[in-house]
Amino acid sequence: MKWLINHWEDVLIALGEHVAIALTALVIASVVSLAIGIWAAKNDRVYRVALAVSGFLYTIPTLAFLALLIPVVGLGKTNAIICMVAFSLMILIRNVATGIREVPEEVTDAARGMGMRAAEVLFRVELPLALPVIVAGLRIAAVTVISVTVVGAYVNAGGLGTLIFSGMSNDFAPKIWTGAITACALAVAADLSLARLETRLKARAV
Repeated sequence: MKWLINHWEDVLIALGEHVAIALTALVIASVVSLAIGIWAAKNDRVYRVALAVSGFLYTIPTLAFLALLIPVVGLGKTNAIICMVAFSLMILIRNVATGIREVPEEVTDAARGMGMRAAEVLFRVELPLALPVIVAGLRIAAVTVISVTVVGAYVNAGGLGTLIFSGMSNDFAPKIWTGAITACALAVAADLSLARLETRLKARAV
């Protein structure tokens, strides 16, 4: 506690870096996954290929992925962000495609019968009804990214992992505990917030 009181500015800086990396990765992954997921929902071949590629990226060990990116983008936040985006794609693409596919056919048929064009059906009917499933995927991806971003400290990306690994190298428990507990609290806060949003969207969709 004494170390935290004396170094609270360092903790806030590390927390800010952590949030920036995770949020940037999630925004990029969400935009990419939305586009691919919509396409995959309408095309079985695209669905299989997208899940196969994103699933392969998901299975690569984090440290190995970060190391493979060093010759391409070097050390720093870009390395960690690319890695986190890759880890998020499978979950998000799957949930976007699944959410759209689970919209009842009679609902989309009724929308077309009212004169809606394909784009209108997608944005006014299918995506709004798919939102609970999409947010469920975002919830899993957010917790995963926040947790795995800790390892980004190995490539000088910053974040809460810096406190943890610095504490480990110096065998200084207060630093380790501060970084670890803050990372856990951030992940739990994101999970609870998105869970509440998911519940509201489900209630609205009924």
